Amino acid sequence: MARLTRRVATDVGGTFTDLVCFETDADTGQSRIITAKSDTTPPDFETGVLNVLEKGGVDPASIDFLAHGTTVVINALTERKGVTVGLITTEGFRDTLEIARGNRPDFFNLHYEKPAPFVPRYLRAELPGRMNYTGEERTPLDLSDLPAILDTFRENGVEAVAISFLHSYANTAHEAAALAEVKRLWPEVSVVASHQITREWREYERTNTAVLSAYVQPVAARYLQKLGDGLASRGFAGSPYIMQSNCGVDSLAATSRTPITMVESGPASGFWGAAELGRLIGEPNVLALDIGGTTAKCSLIENGEVRIMTDYWIERSRKSAGYPIMVPVVDLVEIGNGGGSIAWVDDYGKLHVGPQSAGALPGPAAYGKGGTQATTTDANLWLGRINKDYFCGGALDADMAAAEKAITALGEKLGVGPDQAAEGIIRIANNNMVNALKLVSLNRGFDTRDFTLMAFGGGGGMHAVALGQELQVKKVVVPAAASVFSAWGMMMSDLRRDFFVTHLADLTEGAAPEIEAVFAEAETKALATFAEEGVEAQKVSFLRYGKFRYQNQEHTTEVLLSGETITDDALGRIANDFHETYEREYTYRLDAPVEMVGIHLVAKAEVGKLEMIPEPFGPADAGPALKGRRTVDYALEGRHEAQIYDGDKLRPGMAFAGPAIVEDSGSTVVIHPSNTVEIDAYRNIHITLNA
Repeated sequence: MARLTRRVATDVGGTFTDLVCFETDADTGQSRIITAKSDTTPPDFETGVLNVLEKGGVDPASIDFLAHGTTVVINALTERKGVTVGLITTEGFRDTLEIARGNRPDFFNLHYEKPAPFVPRYLRAELPGRMNYTGEERTPLDLSDLPAILDTFRENGVEAVAISFLHSYANTAHEAAALAEVKRLWPEVSVVASHQITREWREYERTNTAVLSAYVQPVAARYLQKLGDGLASRGFAGSPYIMQSNCGVDSLAATSRTPITMVESGPASGFWGAAELGRLIGEPNVLALDIGGTTAKCSLIENGEVRIMTDYWIERSRKSAGYPIMVPVVDLVEIGNGGGSIAWVDDYGKLHVGPQSAGALPGPAAYGKGGTQATTTDANLWLGRINKDYFCGGALDADMAAAEKAITALGEKLGVGPDQAAEGIIRIANNNMVNALKLVSLNRGFDTRDFTLMAFGGGGGMHAVALGQELQVKKVVVPAAASVFSAWGMMMSDLRRDFFVTHLADLTEGAAPEIEAVFAEAETKALATFAEEGVEAQKVSFLRYGKFRYQNQEHTTEVLLSGETITDDALGRIANDFHETYEREYTYRLDAPVEMVGIHLVAKAEVGKLEMIPEPFGPADAGPALKGRRTVDYALEGRHEAQIYDGDKLRPGMAFAGPAIVEDSGSTVVIHPSNTVEIDAYRNIHITLNA
């Protein structure tokens, strides 16, 4: 009997919960891929995970490795479904959350109001004690008021406590002492200190991060516990790994302690998958685009590395400053443009698409579940880009009458027919996505002609070619099983933790030993945390980054350093790398001293990472995959008779030309006239954008 190894990833999205299972015969090395989708089931998201495993026919008892990504944290934050939090901070700094930052996006609004802090003033308490910016103790910590503070918190229904002291990034002793005492006096409460999450400076950002982590901690812990229990009750013997916002996975226990680290776990896995796939196919420079049911997200990958940042904000808009979260998050731009995005006309007769979404219920009008407003999906159906007879892989009967009614009503407001209205929806949606892609590429000094556009998610393939042509990218790649690509990305992820330490040092002769000592201390700490998970030191690898600025500047630019020991001889090269990085992003450089503000250490270890095996190339004739023809409106190039291919029957080596459509059960790829297509050894679709 064949001995099978099963690696599984599940991804909870805003509309659907996805499954990817790689089933490998340990004796022959042959693999079979199982994919499935089921509805996301808020607020009991774990039910959707168990449902999609059942739908895919995957027995939890047979799973050897399981990775999981979820939107539970970001949902709890945006929907205000966390718990009541009490904040303990340094004497005199009770109002740091209230003061926030002086900059505001709506600059000329004299009535602008800052976003309300997640902790009201009566639940913000102070303790005497003070560190300075170098980590030296100026005033000893006095915990004598702590019992009374906790009594007040209990009386007001506090379920989680956040601790954030001034300059604890430089010396954690006061925070650690307060943390231990809270746990001793109130063992049942959820508590987190800012240094457990980050050791970067900026008091407001670090304090808000601790507060938001405390806010979601009980919710996330309950969810992860229910997920673990549900899997165990069905026979899963291991412990799931949880996708983090930094493109790595971490253990369930570690994530439960600081769940704010998975605030953007879903998008992170897709972008990491894009980086890994880019390495496999020889495309290290990738513009990654993920189009789902509710949003479109994009990120830039340079030389195979996903950019990670800690300057992350939620609910930031043209009218609100939003809230900072100082955790490592993949650098992305997200807009409200997905398959369910609603098209609408404003008071001036202008057409818009999104950010409002029809979601899964009622969903687009064509779902036949009561939706009455035209969406991007309805427009794609009406124009023949999506097959009305194979809607959602045949799982749904497209309600074309409802779609026609919704699009016609929209067209009447614009004074055009349904065809022109649907074309307008597609063009506006494409324009919104092009602008988002420019924000992560052209606006940062990157030439899109040097990049490959990789599009995934249920809607990625429908818009990718139009976007690629606008940006003049090298080519477009749509991954195999694109609709569940984020779940695939989780199985390509390493166990990863990011360590940030603030440390000021001028890049002058004699500074190298000081900088090297900071990295060495962080690496020692990293090895200790991995050892707690049973990971041996020889399995851990490191990436070193430095955060630099010109002297007297406020913000920093991150630069990748070599993995070698930092010496004085290397400082000149590091400074030059900073000048080049700075000039590319800001278009100029200064003749000024360079200062290091801190380090960023990435520690990684493999934990069952999937190895992809290429298939041999076959005949170029794609005839065996051809399933028919139909007229398709390409919105920009007009109507053409397109060849329709079954994506599940495309094999390595097959090639064909547009106009064409590739369909599988989870996604549709729109190939425009004059495009040429090749299928690679991993069954990915490569589209060349010929003029």
